[in-house]
Amino acid sequence: MADIITAHFDSSTTVANAVDDLVSTGIPNEKIRVDKGKHQVQVMIADATHEEITEILQRHKPTDLKTDKATN
Repeated sequence: MADIITAHFDSSTTVANAVDDLVSTGIPNEKIRVDKGKHQVQVMIADATHEEITEILQRHKPTDLKTDKATN
């Protein structure tokens, strides 16, 4: 089963930096969703990469970070 990690940030610049970091690590663009109005990044991931994605997002100091189970 997949998880969705959601991170909220203070600015659109930080959102862009976090997305760039995720993509440069090899996360496919289709697994990343951005809500620019909410300064939010969501990443749909397999359980095996959860720790790595969380660590990448935490580098950018999110104001909130949570994980939800994805629904198919």
